[in-house]
Amino acid sequence: MEFTVSKADLVRELNLSQGVVEKKTTIPILSNVLVEAAGDRINLTATDLELGIRSSCPARVKKQGAGTIPAKRLLDYVRLLPDADLEVKLQENQWASLVCGRSRTRIAGMSRESFPELPQMPAVLAQIPIQVLSSMIAKTIFAISMEESRFTLNGSLLLLKSSGLAMVATDSHRLAMVEHPLEMPGVTGTFRALLPRKAMGEILKLQQEAGADALLQFSGDDNHLFFQLGERLLLSRKLTGNFPDFERVLPKDHPHSVVLDREELRKSIERVSQFSDERSRAIRLRVGKGELDIHSSLSETGESEESLPVEYDGTPVEIGFNASYLLDFLRASSEEKVAFHFKDPHSAGELRPAGDGADSYKYRYVVMPMRI
Repeated sequence: MEFTVSKADLVRELNLSQGVVEKKTTIPILSNVLVEAAGDRINLTATDLELGIRSSCPARVKKQGAGTIPAKRLLDYVRLLPDADLEVKLQENQWASLVCGRSRTRIAGMSRESFPELPQMPAVLAQIPIQVLSSMIAKTIFAISMEESRFTLNGSLLLLKSSGLAMVATDSHRLAMVEHPLEMPGVTGTFRALLPRKAMGEILKLQQEAGADALLQFSGDDNHLFFQLGERLLLSRKLTGNFPDFERVLPKDHPHSVVLDREELRKSIERVSQFSDERSRAIRLRVGKGELDIHSSLSETGESEESLPVEYDGTPVEIGFNASYLLDFLRASSEEKVAFHFKDPHSAGELRPAGDGADSYKYRYVVMPMRI
C-alpha cells in the first residue's frame, strides 16, 4: 500500500477515531486504525467491538492495499508535522513509512487479517437532521446512569415514529425526555433501541464537523445502530435489556407551578449550592406567596439563601433537591423562561421550558425530591 494524503485531511479523520479506538486493551489490534487505500481515497476504520467508525478522505493512491497502524501514535505524530502532503507506504513486514518534507518516520503496524470486520449498514430507515439529534442528545445525556451494573440505564432510549422521534434517559433519581415532531415516512410502527452513552458522545463530535443542514442516514438491525453522515459511518452495538416503563414515572398532573427566568434561577442555585453537602448537593426550594426561596447550609461552613419573585398565591411548599440535577437541566435548556411544576415535599418535581419562545422540542425533566 502506498499513497499521498494531505496532513490536514488525515488529522481531521484520525481525530474522529480517537473516541472509539481502545486505549487500554488486551486485544492489541483494537488500538490500531485500519487504513485501506483504493481508487482516489483512503478509508479509515476504528472499533472497540462495541462502537465503530469508518471515514475517508481524498488521496493519491499509488498502490492499493490495507494495513493497521497504532491510532494514537499515528495521530500524535502526524498532527506535529508541517501542513503539507504526507507520503505513506506500508511495507511487507507491516511497518509504515511516513515521509513529509524532511521528516522520515517508521511505525510498527499489524496485519489487517486480525482486524474485526464491521457489519454492513442495512437499508436506510430514516433521515434525521444532525442538529435535531445532537440537540436531543445534549438534553438527555446527563441523566444517564453512571453505574455500570445498571447497564439498561447506561444509554438513552431512542424512539422513532412516522410523526417524529423521542429520546429518554434516566438514572432512577431523575428522568429527561425530549420529543421532536419530524416527518419520517420510512418508519412504520415504533422503532425502539437503547443507544449507549459513548455512541451519543461520538454523534455530538460528528455534528461539530457537519454543516447546519446536514442529514443523518439512520438504520438499525437486530444488534447494531447505524448513523451515516456523508463519508462517515458510525455504528454502535445496541444495549440489551428492557428500559424502564418511563411513562409510569411521568407525573400526570401538578397542582402547582411557577415560571422563572432560567438564567436567574441557574445563577442563584449555583451560588447557594456552594454551601451544600459535597456528596448530596442538597438544597431546599420553598415556594411561598410571591417568591421562591433557595436555601442551603453546612453547619461547619456557613449557609446561603436567595429569593426570586414568582406569581404564586397557594399554600407554601418546601422541597429538597440535588442542586446538580437542577443545574443540568438549566444548562441544557435554551429558553429564557422555565416552568417549575410541583405537588408536595414527597412528590417528584418537574422542569419544562416555558413562554412564547418555547421551541419545537417538547422537553420534560422529572426530579425526585430529597429528604433534608
